[in-house]
Amino acid sequence: MQRKHLLLAVLVTAIWGLNFPITKLSLAAVDPLLLTALRFTLAALPWVFFVKRPPIAIQWLAAYGLIFGVAMWALINLGIEMGVPPGTAALLIQFSAFFTMGWGVLLFREHLSLGQTLGVGLAVLGLVNIIAASPGQGTTVGYGLLLVSAFSWSVGNVIIKQSKVREMFAFVVWASLFAPIPLLALTWLVHGAEPFTNVVRHFEWVALFSLLFQVYAATHFCYWGWNVLLREYPVSKVAPLSLLIPVFGVVGSMLMLGHRVGVNEGVSMGVILLALVVGIVKWPRRLRSRT
Repeated sequence: MQRKHLLLAVLVTAIWGLNFPITKLSLAAVDPLLLTALRFTLAALPWVFFVKRPPIAIQWLAAYGLIFGVAMWALINLGIEMGVPPGTAALLIQFSAFFTMGWGVLLFREHLSLGQTLGVGLAVLGLVNIIAASPGQGTTVGYGLLLVSAFSWSVGNVIIKQSKVREMFAFVVWASLFAPIPLLALTWLVHGAEPFTNVVRHFEWVALFSLLFQVYAATHFCYWGWNVLLREYPVSKVAPLSLLIPVFGVVGSMLMLGHRVGVNEGVSMGVILLALVVGIVKWPRRLRSRT
C-alpha cells in the first residue's frame, strides 16, 4: 500500500474511532433512529443539487444507502443507546473485517495470505476476550445489533466493489439520499411524534456538534477515503485496517467519557494491534494458493 493511502487509512480510522464516543454525546438528547435520519439528510442535502450523480445504476445507490444508513448506522446508534459502551461498539463493528475477507474469497476469488489468516485468528481472540470481559453495561440485543451492523458494513463493501464506482464523494452523497425517509418512518412508527418534538424543545449545542461531526467528518470524508481504498486495493487487504478503529474509539472514550481501561482490556487491545500488523505486513515468504 502506498504511503499516502496508508496515511489516509490511519486518518479515516482515527475519525471513525472518535465518532463512537462523540455519537454517544448526542444520543443523550436525540432518539437514535432520528439522529441517524438527521445525519444522512445533511449528508445528502443540499449536496445532491451541486454534485453530479455518479454514472452507475440507481439500484447500487439505493442498496448502499439503505445498508449504510438503516442496516448499519441506525443499528450502531441503537446498540449504543441500549447501553453498549462506545469503545465496545467500536470493537464489535470490526467483525466486518472478517466478513469482508470472506466476501473477498467467495465473490472476488481473492486469497488470504498466511499473515492475514493468522491476523484473523488473533483478532478474533482479542475481540472475544474484550466482549466476554465487558462489565455487562450492554444488553444482549444491543450486542446482537452491533454484530448485524458489522455484517451490513461488509455487504456495503461488496457493493462498492461490484458497482465499480469511481466518483466516491458523489457516491456517498447520492447514496445518503435513500436513508432518511425509511429512518424517519421507523422513528414515527416506533416512538410517534415525541422524538421530533424533543429535538425542538431540548436543543443542545453538544448534540449539534456531534451531528455535524458525524455528517462531515465521519460520513463525507471518511467514507470517501475508505471507498477510495476499496477502489484501489483488494477488500481483503483494506479490511484489516479497520481494526485500528476500536483503538481510537477506546482512547476517545477515555478522554471524553471517562472510560477506564482495565488490564484485561489493555492486553486484548494489544492482541488486536498485533493482529493488524500480522495481517497487513508483507512477509518475505508467504504461502500463496495456486490458481
